[in-house]
Amino acid sequence: MNIVNSLKLSFLSKSVNESFARSAVAAFLLPLDPTVAEIADVKTAVSEAVTNAIVHGYPDIIGTVYIEVKLTAHGKAIIKIRDKGVGIADIEQAMEPLYTTSTDERAGLGFAVMQSFMDKVSVRSAVGKGTTVTLEKTIIRSFTHQK
Repeated sequence: MNIVNSLKLSFLSKSVNESFARSAVAAFLLPLDPTVAEIADVKTAVSEAVTNAIVHGYPDIIGTVYIEVKLTAHGKAIIKIRDKGVGIADIEQAMEPLYTTSTDERAGLGFAVMQSFMDKVSVRSAVGKGTTVTLEKTIIRSFTHQK
């Protein structure tokens, strides 16, 4: 995989930072020349993943959310959203539509939404150690002409 650019950022797990995260990732993808629809897809998926980290990763404390984005020469964006929070005991169950551990009015559709907008979604997690959600999307145009 030929990585042509990368970004790392971190921020406190406060809901006010969710919009910053999705906007920062969207701005970083602009050299790929995405369509409005592609940017909207990525922003929605990043928003869901970051919200999961904030709400479910750190339900009772303020922690840190980490984002890493890599762009390949073939126009693929690989976005990792990670927390060092409580982790997920059963990833398969957590990814089922309508499943939620939240006691408020959450719909339990975060992973389903991510999967509907991205080419690939994978989740790694360990209880007590945190969760990493990896989102992948190939942008129609190639990045090879950029320097």
